[in-house]
Amino acid sequence: MKILVIGATGTLGQAVIAELAPRHTIIAASRSSGEKVDIADVVSIKALLTRTGKLDAVVCAAGNVHFGPLSEMTSELYGIGLKDKLMGQVNLVLMAQEALNDGGSLTLITGVLAQDPIRNGSSASMINGALESFVAATAIELPRGLRINAVSPTVLIESMGSYGPYFRGFKPIPASDAALAFARSIEGAQTGQIYRV
Repeated sequence: MKILVIGATGTLGQAVIAELAPRHTIIAASRSSGEKVDIADVVSIKALLTRTGKLDAVVCAAGNVHFGPLSEMTSELYGIGLKDKLMGQVNLVLMAQEALNDGGSLTLITGVLAQDPIRNGSSASMINGALESFVAATAIELPRGLRINAVSPTVLIESMGSYGPYFRGFKPIPASDAALAFARSIEGAQTGQIYRV
């Protein structure tokens, strides 16, 4: 398969590529290297999909949200996640349908905070929950046998240096475990699923 992986330079994106590259052709995209893309910008998404041509799968392992105490949150701070992680992935789905071959798949990224909120994580919980609802609703309307799923990992071992203080008591997992869920989504047959890892 020809697979576009967005967020390719991140910890999770690199693990997804390592899992899929032995079996598939990978197009790596990120804000900083490879095929350049900013998912918060619809013009950037459109340009990327024009450059890549027809695809069999699109993976998104990217998206920013703001972590902070509720007492300090503002509409602008919530807007970071709304524009980037939520609408970035929604716009990717809307635009990538045209680029996908019949039977192709889309795999998005959510996260454990949709079900298991933490202090300072209200934006992440809100965005992840919205994405999971979007995946379930979109799955029943996609044309041409297209499929959509999301991967919802807990905190990654590799990210504990940055995110550990937020996730006290959570059992971290290696990024390679989360990458297996992306492979399951792409190479399997299910749609409308949230793979919790």
